[in-house]
Amino acid sequence: MSRSSDQKPTRFRMTLFIGASAIAVLAGMGGVSIIEYYQGGRQPAHAASSPVATAQSLPDFISLAKKLGPSVVNVSTSRIRGAAQEAPSPFGGNDPGEEFWQRFFGGRTPRGPQRQSGVGSGFIVDGNGTILTNYHVVDGAQKLSVTLSDGKNYDAKVVGKDQKSDIAVIKIEAGRDLPAAALGDSDRLEVGEWVMAIGNPFGLDHTVTSGIVSAKGRNIGQGPYDNFIQTDASINPGNSGGPLLNLRGEVVGINTAIFSQSGGNIGIGFAIPSNSVKELLPQLRDKGKVVRGFIGASVQKVSPEIAESLGINPARGALVADLVKGGPAERAGMKTGDVIIEFDRRPIKDSADLPQQVARVVPGAAVQIKVIRDGRETALSLTIGEMKEAEVTAAAQEGELGLTVQPLTPQLAETLGLERGAGLVISAVKPGSAAEEAGLRSGDVLVEINRRPVKNLADYNREIAGNDKAKSVLFLVRRGQSSLFLALKR
Repeated sequence: MSRSSDQKPTRFRMTLFIGASAIAVLAGMGGVSIIEYYQGGRQPAHAASSPVATAQSLPDFISLAKKLGPSVVNVSTSRIRGAAQEAPSPFGGNDPGEEFWQRFFGGRTPRGPQRQSGVGSGFIVDGNGTILTNYHVVDGAQKLSVTLSDGKNYDAKVVGKDQKSDIAVIKIEAGRDLPAAALGDSDRLEVGEWVMAIGNPFGLDHTVTSGIVSAKGRNIGQGPYDNFIQTDASINPGNSGGPLLNLRGEVVGINTAIFSQSGGNIGIGFAIPSNSVKELLPQLRDKGKVVRGFIGASVQKVSPEIAESLGINPARGALVADLVKGGPAERAGMKTGDVIIEFDRRPIKDSADLPQQVARVVPGAAVQIKVIRDGRETALSLTIGEMKEAEVTAAAQEGELGLTVQPLTPQLAETLGLERGAGLVISAVKPGSAAEEAGLRSGDVLVEINRRPVKNLADYNREIAGNDKAKSVLFLVRRGQSSLFLALKR
């Protein structure tokens, strides 16, 4: 969270790159920074002793663009929406003041179904026309078309999609062998490594931009499987689903989201790692969906304070906050308060590690889990279940709403100074989020969501998942000795 000079909070928003019809012109002012590359031959005297100065050569983005450009496609969508639209001018549809009326006198009145179009990006992964893109690019589309780099257009169909990972597979029948891009090994990426993005920002076909890998393993609050590559390569609305490429010409990520104040690029973009894509691609192509493992336990982060109280040093693992009754974890003997430090012989350093590890295991497989219970390590054998659409493995994720909820255990009630009892409590609210804007606070006890009782995590997840994203979520919370309704707008 950054703040302006007058200390007013600046709100960042996460933008998913689904297309726009307007063209944005971005202009920069200020000094010019010159980067020198030393490719043998004469060098400045100060560079001779610098190992960094001689480590990199000028990237050949020209050859990369020529080679990979033909595998990148424009994905166009058309949707029919029945939502309310802005009120029309009272002087009729041909009134020259219509735009003024809509902008300043607003109101919303039904005008029947409306057609909406969008544009995103994608890339071909095999010669028979299989294309990878983002789930949010194709979600809800009644009509889907793909335009290749040679300008030829084809109708496309969705082969498989997965909302949790934001990945979709679509296909076209071109009647010929198409140029394909290879998926590389994203685990080999290094922070500071050159990368290139190709896509259709603001509908501008096959725009090429470059930058470096700014960070790896980013959690941006999109869900329990967050593991993004951060890059400063310029990506904007319309880039969604396009490839992030290394200098070997391999796809190392699918461009997906940005942090932005304006909706445009400010040098902080995120891509889904190619290794995550490779794990899911066979299922999406063959089954049309992703089948994930499920253990029936919700977990939360082990803070330094919690670690100290449990005698864990250093702080690590995933603290079990709740168990699904009759679920795999409960049947295996897991208990609330256990700290999972190892899953299937892989260390769990943070609570965010566990959902990703669980999701990779085939349902029905037996795994070994190591937990810390009462200061001692205990081994458990657990048979992985299958995750259903409404189930999640980690309830302590902030997600798009910006709040973290967990069961109100007796220990937590004592820590927060609350009355003991069943239910859920908001344990954290992200600054600048929709939850904070709605007035929700850490320590609020959830009573209802959309006038339905909320007694456990299953209730909470069901109500949030089932709520229309175009509508507000109505919370009833208990704060101290009083109750109040708060409306959260997504």
